Amino acid sequence: MTPDATGVVYLVGAGPGDPGLLTLRGAELLVTCDAIVHDALANPALLSLASVTERDAPVELHDVGKRGGADESARQSGINALLVRLGQEGKRVARLKGGDPFVFGRGGEEAQALAAAGVPFEIVPGVTAGIGAAAYAGIPVTHRGIASSVTFVTGREQSVGRTRIAEWTAIARTGGTIVLYMGVSTLTQVLTALVDAGVAADTPAAAVEWGTYPRQRTVVATAATLADEVARTGLSAPVITIVGDVVALRHEISWFERRPLFGKRIVVTRAREQAAVLADRLAAAGAEVFEMPATRVEPLDPAALRRAIGRLPEYQWAIFTSQNAVRLVWDELRHCKLDARALAGIKVGAIGPATAEALRDRGIEPDVMPHRFVAEAMLDALRVRADLRGARVLYATAEDARRVLPDGLVMLGAVVDVVPIYRSVMDAAGSAELRARLDAGDVDLVTFTSASGVEAFVVAVGEAAARRAPAASIGPITSEAARRAGLDVIVEAEQSTMAGLVSAIARKLRAPE
Repeated sequence: MTPDATGVVYLVGAGPGDPGLLTLRGAELLVTCDAIVHDALANPALLSLASVTERDAPVELHDVGKRGGADESARQSGINALLVRLGQEGKRVARLKGGDPFVFGRGGEEAQALAAAGVPFEIVPGVTAGIGAAAYAGIPVTHRGIASSVTFVTGREQSVGRTRIAEWTAIARTGGTIVLYMGVSTLTQVLTALVDAGVAADTPAAAVEWGTYPRQRTVVATAATLADEVARTGLSAPVITIVGDVVALRHEISWFERRPLFGKRIVVTRAREQAAVLADRLAAAGAEVFEMPATRVEPLDPAALRRAIGRLPEYQWAIFTSQNAVRLVWDELRHCKLDARALAGIKVGAIGPATAEALRDRGIEPDVMPHRFVAEAMLDALRVRADLRGARVLYATAEDARRVLPDGLVMLGAVVDVVPIYRSVMDAAGSAELRARLDAGDVDLVTFTSASGVEAFVVAVGEAAARRAPAASIGPITSEAARRAGLDVIVEAEQSTMAGLVSAIARKLRAPE
C-alpha cells in the first residue's frame, strides 16, 4: 500500500489462550493483514497464521506486551500512537489482544485514539478469560438455580483501596458469581474485602492459572481460604479467580484436565508437512505439544521420475510407501499434463492408511494394502498373487530408503525400477530450543514416525540430549532405529498410524484415576 492509502485497524480478541478459541474473523485477519500488534497474553501460536502467504510482503510483527509496572500508562499511549501511525501509513493492522478487547483490555482507549485520529477501525470480539478459563476448569459462571448473574471485576492494586469499600459491598450483595481478573498480588485483600462486605466465608472459590492452556492449573477452596491455598501451591499470573456457589459444580463437570494426556509435554519430530496431523491428535488428548520438526521433505531432481512417467504404459504395478511419494508423483503427473487416468491398467499397492487415503484423494483405490504397515507385510501380501512374476514395478521412494521391498519384489520375480524422488533432511530450526527443553527435563516424550526422523533428531540435538527423554514409535522399524541410537522406547503403536500412536501413548501415560 502507498502511504496515502486509507488503512484500517482491527481490534481483535485473541481469546484466553487456546488457539481454537480464536474467531473465524480473527483468523482471517491474521492471514491477510499487513501488520500484527500483539499483547503478551495473546498465544504466540496464533502468529503462525501470519506465515500463510496471502500478502505481497512479509507481515510486520510488533510485540507490545505489557507486564505491569509504573510506566504502564505511558506504554499504553505508545501503543495508541503505534496503531494510529500504522493506520495512517495505509496498512491493514490486526491489533491482537488477549481475551476480549473491551473486557479489561483497554480496547476502548485504543478505539478512542483511532477515532480521534480519523483512522478507520473495526472491533472483533473474543472469548474473555473470565468465561473461557472458568469453562475449561469445569465452572459455569451462571447456572439455573445457583447463579443468575455474573460480575466481572478487576483486582488490580489501584482497585482494592479503602475508597472502593462501598463498591465491594455492592458487588458482594449481587448474589451471583464474582469473576476476578488480574488479582494474584492483591488476592488476600480482595477476598478479605468481599468477606467483610457480606460474602460468606465458606463460599466456594477457585483460582485458574493459565486457563485454556495445556499447563492450566486449578485450585479450589473457599472465599476465606483461597488466598492461602494459591500461595501454598505457587500459582502465579495469569490467574482468573471465581467466587460463588457455581464452583462446587467443578467436581461434576471438570473436563479439560481429565483428558488422557493432560499436562504431558510431548515433542513431535515428524516432517513439517505432516506434523500438524499428529500434533492436533495429541493436543486433542490434552498434551502440550512442541512442534519442532527434526526433518523436512526435500524433492530431488525430477528428471528420473519424469522419464518413468513417460514409460507408464510399460508398468503393471506401482508401489507407494508414503504420502510424500504420492504427492510428488502427482505433482509430476500434472507437470506432464496427465492425471489419474495415466495409471489406468496399473495395479497399485499402498503401505499404510495415510498413503492409501492420499491415493483415494486423487481418484485411485489401492489394489493391495497390508494389515501391517511395513515393507515386509507388503511382500507377504504380494507373495500370494499370480500377477507379480514377470511384472514391471514402479517404486518411487525416498533416497536411501530400505532395500527390503525392492529386493523382495525381485526375489518374487518382478522387475523393479527404484526411482528416488525425495530425501528427508534435518531442519535445524528449533533444535536449540528443543535441546534446552531436553536438558531441563521439560519433555515427557518424543514421538517418532520414521527411522530417518530418529536419525535427524539425534543429529539436531546431539546424542546426550536425545537420550534424556523416552521415545514413542509408530512401528517396529522406527523402534529398531531408535534403540540403535540409544533411545529408550517406552511406547510402540500396535497399528502404525497416527491414531494408533496417540492411543498407545495415552495408554502408557494416562494418569491413574
